[in-house]
Amino acid sequence: MKDFLSIIKQPIASELGEFTVMFNAALEHDNGILKQALEYIKQRDGKRMRPMLLLLVAKLYGGVTDTTLRAAIGLEMLHTATLVHDDVVDESSTRRGQASVNAIYDNKIAVLVGDYILSTALINVSDSNDIEIIRCLSELGQVLSDGEILQLTSNGSDSISEEAYYEVIKKKTAALFEVASGMGAMSVKAPIESIKKARSFGQKIGMIFQIRDDIFDYYDSKEIGKPTGNDMLEGKLTLPAIYAVLSSDNKEMKDIAMAVKARKATAAEIARLIAYTKEQGGIEYAERKMLELRNDAASFIENEICNADMKKAFTAYLDYVIERRL
Repeated sequence: MKDFLSIIKQPIASELGEFTVMFNAALEHDNGILKQALEYIKQRDGKRMRPMLLLLVAKLYGGVTDTTLRAAIGLEMLHTATLVHDDVVDESSTRRGQASVNAIYDNKIAVLVGDYILSTALINVSDSNDIEIIRCLSELGQVLSDGEILQLTSNGSDSISEEAYYEVIKKKTAALFEVASGMGAMSVKAPIESIKKARSFGQKIGMIFQIRDDIFDYYDSKEIGKPTGNDMLEGKLTLPAIYAVLSSDNKEMKDIAMAVKARKATAAEIARLIAYTKEQGGIEYAERKMLELRNDAASFIENEICNADMKKAFTAYLDYVIERRL
């Protein structure tokens, strides 16, 4: 696979390094258990996709400032806090192949650690002294919580629809990328129209990211680092299965799909629905949807970016989100 990450980082290498130092420093603490938990979270840091997008957009519209860095730290901390809380809600013992915070400690500690990180996120964006950035991150927290509750209610509903699926992923995942892109532009005082374009680009990126993540669930854990069918075990029907069930009149598969939503499906039934989804072209359908979103997002790169290195970095970012394997 092409080294997309190196291409993405090239225009923002020094700024990303500064972000990492500031982010880690913000999670320093001398309290025993809290210190241990924060150190563990820092050690399992991800690829920083959202901060990288924020930094790239800021660079596109002017240049990374202290406000940009504060916004990136706040965003990544808010995201980290939601992951810690989500693992408690989902009763997950692992995240990306590593033990979750609640598995190492317990749910009470995990919730409080998440609360601490969330508060630290708000402190960092307040240090920017930019009221619009502060408001944007605060509103994002509301949207993410709304998305989680929407997913829980959607899982338990007696209907299956693509529209409901898209509504959930826009609030749960795409909102993070949308706000990352928007705050990048806002942090350098880009024009309102540019901020809107950046947010739209980020939302499409986020939707692609979630669809790709959902596709992973239909393949062996050795390939993607999580159990096959894990989403269905949690009562989630994602785009490939939704398409497979809605595009046919197979009553048995629809019944299994409803059992999944009610969290009553057996492992054998989940395996059958996964196999049926593949046979019915569910994976290919989801991939087509990703490519449609990619083409829409590519118009932002084509029309908004003139610098060759920046255009290359943004294109690599878009391609990585589609082609990633983790």
